[in-house]
Amino acid sequence: MDDGILFIVSAPSGAGKTSLLKTLLARDPALSLSVSCTTRQARAGERNGVHYHFLDRDQFHNEIAQNAFLEHAEVFGNFYGTREADVRAHLESGRDVVLEIDWQGARQVGERFSDSVGIFILPPSIAELEQRLLGRATDSESVIAQRMTQARNEMTHYGEYDYLVVNDRFETALDALSAIVMAERQRLGRQRLRLAHLLNQLD
Repeated sequence: MDDGILFIVSAPSGAGKTSLLKTLLARDPALSLSVSCTTRQARAGERNGVHYHFLDRDQFHNEIAQNAFLEHAEVFGNFYGTREADVRAHLESGRDVVLEIDWQGARQVGERFSDSVGIFILPPSIAELEQRLLGRATDSESVIAQRMTQARNEMTHYGEYDYLVVNDRFETALDALSAIVMAERQRLGRQRLRLAHLLNQLD
């Protein structure tokens, strides 16, 4: 069995990445979402092991010391990380995996998985991004200002990815993500492995 494909998806806060991926994963049973670890508190409706692995700071730092993470970073005072063993187990079973991480994590993972596929999701405009953050009504003005500063910085790294998707209309962006996944599955190198029984008859 050939290994699955690792998709790395990044976006600034408010670009709609999480909603897009949730719908994409529901439509495509061959895709799995890598569940990250975090030290932040669970939000309403979030379940341990489903949305995140919720760890305290001591547990998180112990896993750093054990080199358990493919990547890890501190964001707004909380730590986030991706366990390497979890990702490799999914890929080696032949499943395609989605990593929902920021550009710093994407850079770290890309160094370990050179054949990973990077997708960056952009908002239609800076003004629209700010309106979306304001519309959440979950953060203070100072926090939104911080998020906007970080978002501008994050978006300057779009050139490190293989694909750019603009989330202007949700369904259009979702179709674009689905098309990228489908196209990557049809690449010659991957199809040679999957269709060896057929292609061998042509030699």
